[in-house]
Amino acid sequence: MESKAKTTVTFHSGILTIGGTIIEVAYKDAHIFFDFGTEYRPELGLQDESLATLLKNRLVPELKGLYDERLGYTYQGNDEKEYRHTAVFLSHAHLDHSKMINYLDPKIPLYTMKETKAILHSLNRNGDFLIASPFEKSGFTREMTGLNAHDVVQVGEISVEIVPVDHDAYGAAALLIRTPDHFLVYTGDLRLHGYDRANTEAFCQQAKHTDLLMMEGVSISFPEREPDPSQITVSSEEELIQEFVRLMEENLNRQITFNGYPANVLRFAKLIEYSPRTVVLEATMAALLKEVSDINVCYYYAEENNKIQALDPALELSYEVLLNDQTEYIWQVVNKIENLQGGGLYVHSDAQPLGDFDPQYAIFLNLLKDLQVEFVRLSLSGHAHPDDLKEIIRMIEPKLLVPIHTLKPEKLENPYGERILPNRGDNIIL
Repeated sequence: MESKAKTTVTFHSGILTIGGTIIEVAYKDAHIFFDFGTEYRPELGLQDESLATLLKNRLVPELKGLYDERLGYTYQGNDEKEYRHTAVFLSHAHLDHSKMINYLDPKIPLYTMKETKAILHSLNRNGDFLIASPFEKSGFTREMTGLNAHDVVQVGEISVEIVPVDHDAYGAAALLIRTPDHFLVYTGDLRLHGYDRANTEAFCQQAKHTDLLMMEGVSISFPEREPDPSQITVSSEEELIQEFVRLMEENLNRQITFNGYPANVLRFAKLIEYSPRTVVLEATMAALLKEVSDINVCYYYAEENNKIQALDPALELSYEVLLNDQTEYIWQVVNKIENLQGGGLYVHSDAQPLGDFDPQYAIFLNLLKDLQVEFVRLSLSGHAHPDDLKEIIRMIEPKLLVPIHTLKPEKLENPYGERILPNRGDNIIL
């Protein structure tokens, strides 16, 4: 007798917004979720990040049986089905995909690439990266299973293969999801213009002719903007490092500082490799490079924190030495901007504050201006360019396309089959 079971997909969040993607795939008595972050809305100025506050502001969705029972959450939805098998998968370490994992029920297994696991544990060592669990000590990060590329996890009759892709978060992955009746694909965040383009191309071949492609579309979200005079335009990660080197070569007697997004491990590693100056990182970032890539780099402590045992004491520099330097170092500044030398150069390379949508960005720029520190923006998107989104769709040829993680999903077309533009909370039965 033919089974009457159907594969269903529910888009809990991540629709008509950038970030906070949480999607559920269910079959019979099993269901999986991906990812487990929050929407990024700094303009809300929230006073806390309790689960109640996040739910009230729709930064996370109502989810049955997912949140830690100790949080006192009561499900407000209408899903009455019970499941025997549940698992959550993270595509990468960016906060809009991972920030609330400490709110996940401890009994539910959480899977991700081993590199992403290492990044999250390292960045959250002081308890200030992820949302903290109110039931654990500072620096707690909930248990994760770190997977190797192409590992397959079985959840009931749903199998999930984790596949590396190119993104500006090291260890980023897509998911190939198979149920007895369908083959589904979640891209996570991906691109074709980074160091790991070959990973994205190989993923596209594995995903070819998928029944359902759930694909990010960040780059099609925004209209053309006036050129930013502080922005140095680059088209690849290699070119970005070349521009870093040029800036150092053209400013031989000037304090040079920078900051970048910590999950972009490869960018930091390449800067260390090619920089004509000695690169000095804040200790937390130096520890991340050591733990993830076994790279030893000079470092300093931005705060009087406990010493990090993984770091070589011989490579530590004092903060005062860096503040007084103009020729030898390029160093990562993460706080105390007011201490920088007047007349210096600061390079903003996809660090926080991320842009003018964040109220802190204007404050940050004005502080540098008051100090007479030149601001240069040297950034590169972790998301596929609009033409590359079309190329990825061309390589995959999906039967059904669902654009997610974008403000303008209608701009992403599928010449090879159908397209659905769901609303938040919509359910698709395949």
